[in-house]
Amino acid sequence: MLAIVLAIAGWGGVACAQTSNLPLHQIQLPAGFSIDIYATDVPNARSMARGSQGTLFVSTRRAGNVYALVDRDQDHVTDDTFVLASGLLMPNGVAFHDGALYVAEVNRILRYDQIETRLDNPPEPVVVTGDLPSDRHHGWKFIRFGPDGWLYVPVGAPCNVCTRRDPRYASILRMRPDGTEAGVFAHGVRNTVGFDWHPVTRELWFTDNGRDHLGDDRPPDELNHAPQPDLHFGFPYCHGGDITDPEFGAQRSCDTFIPPAMRLGPHVAALGMRFYTGDMFPPEYRNQIFIAEHGSWNRSSRIGYRVTVVRLDKGRAVSYDVFAQGWLRGEERWGRPADVQVMPDGALLVSDDTADAIYRIRYQQ
Repeated sequence: MLAIVLAIAGWGGVACAQTSNLPLHQIQLPAGFSIDIYATDVPNARSMARGSQGTLFVSTRRAGNVYALVDRDQDHVTDDTFVLASGLLMPNGVAFHDGALYVAEVNRILRYDQIETRLDNPPEPVVVTGDLPSDRHHGWKFIRFGPDGWLYVPVGAPCNVCTRRDPRYASILRMRPDGTEAGVFAHGVRNTVGFDWHPVTRELWFTDNGRDHLGDDRPPDELNHAPQPDLHFGFPYCHGGDITDPEFGAQRSCDTFIPPAMRLGPHVAALGMRFYTGDMFPPEYRNQIFIAEHGSWNRSSRIGYRVTVVRLDKGRAVSYDVFAQGWLRGEERWGRPADVQVMPDGALLVSDDTADAIYRIRYQQ
């Protein structure tokens, strides 16, 4: 399978921003922060993972492609974009481990070995596992390797709200890198498309999208904290910690579940999240959580389409604020943040699957 080089080598940052015609001047950021183009012409850019040699791997959901982005001259603008794979089934999840790129389709996980040495001629993938549920409803996956070396793989609920006999639905699984010993780590998770581990405690935190059709303002999306396995976060019986589901809520009380660490905006579609571990941003951002909010699709007035930050104090989430906004202007949106990625220099990348771009947010005093 031959990779295709899409980008033109040697673009400068200013030229790239002008070529993109994206209205970055509309993005509002805290004082001292700025946003530039890292890459354009990355159709349906979704989840991101960084290789050990600096390659940025980018997934898609609708396009069916997986990309590799290379900044050869280290000027913080992509020089080459390779299409590593195409025609895949909702390959939303990408993760890098021991020189290999892992890609999650709906019902299977693929592994591309020694990928950074073969960007222009990717190897045939190894099937790590091929027996995940095949439902497309919430079937796209965000995958990552935890600090324990296991691969974490969510399986969303195949519905708005329902129950299933198979305990893998509405959960986060974990498995060995070779796909063995798979089991449920967290229960009652409707649809997470982003998670990360606290850099100090090494405990899992994850976003979760709330159910639909309970009105504009209910339920909230959630940021959850799973310090240990086998916790249950409420779906489908309870939403947002205290909202009893009208169909399933009578079966179990809300006080039997783990409440959200932070209630996010209703229907904001919180997707990718990362703890900030860089040194570029002011110290108050260190070890805090950035969240890409993709934006509502079923609300009478739109909400989300932004990047937010949740601050922690002594292991507890204590505040939830907008960090970057402007992709939504009134009821018109020109972009939808999908994932965030902290770079070695401390800048924050943001993928946008609507504008087909990746942005770089930096701080300069």
